[in-house]
Amino acid sequence: MSAVGASMRPPAQEDGQETWAAAFARYADIVLVANSDAVDIGDLRTRFGDGTLFVFFNKVYKVLHQAFDGECLLVARSSEAGANIVYRREVEDVVRLLEGPVFRGILNLKAAAAETFSPAEAFGDRTVGFLDLSRHFSDFYSSRHVPSSGFALAVWLTEQRIPARIHLAGFTARRSEAWKVFHVHDWTTEQIVQRLLLRAGKLHAVDGAGPEIPLDRIADRFPGIDASDVSIVAVNVLSERLEQANVVIDKLLSLTSFQRKIDAALRRLKPKTRKAKLADAARARTDAGKGD
Repeated sequence: MSAVGASMRPPAQEDGQETWAAAFARYADIVLVANSDAVDIGDLRTRFGDGTLFVFFNKVYKVLHQAFDGECLLVARSSEAGANIVYRREVEDVVRLLEGPVFRGILNLKAAAAETFSPAEAFGDRTVGFLDLSRHFSDFYSSRHVPSSGFALAVWLTEQRIPARIHLAGFTARRSEAWKVFHVHDWTTEQIVQRLLLRAGKLHAVDGAGPEIPLDRIADRFPGIDASDVSIVAVNVLSERLEQANVVIDKLLSLTSFQRKIDAALRRLKPKTRKAKLADAARARTDAGKGD
């Protein structure tokens, strides 16, 4: 492992932010690759050359169908049960697609207070570092949700004032037939912040990562219309469309009431998942430690 990889291992007692910021500052370009069908790996490799760090997240086999040969880092997100790829026993399946000569190791990320790191040895014989952002978003992010891994890292990187250009690949927050969008994240807030940072030039969009409704171009096309008027009218139109959607949703909820009751009853009968059991065990150890 190179000095870059070695520099990514923060002391255990720190949150890792300063150490990771220094490690990321070594690159001219950093490409954050979302697990999205909008990602074109071949295009990314052609577009970005030496001096680029590609950052992948969790289940990289969703976007990688063969080993990746570029300089890269894996972000392994934690939950209450530890790193997701650890408790799901997916470490080897994930890392085998990245572990070439310029693989820079694993960043175990937590972005909520209840999340816990996995021990370094759980990832095998690899360089592992830890980044704790559990308090970084508490002043503005919804308390009912947790930041997604890509959003958390992208925002944090823009705030470190490192010289690297931060590029987003596939950050669409759109559900498709093949991709789920989990409600645990506040996608509305994330898209608002992401697009503001794109407009400010603090983030840079790879194809598919930017907005698809170019409201700013409307004012350019019609010089007699003020840009602020475009925003006001756009909000009114979106509010009307949302209200129309809510009416349809209410009808669907009424029509599916019986099915949802059956689904709720069946879910109560399901045994706890391994993740839930690990999370319960972690909470029990924490409670026991508080009693000592």
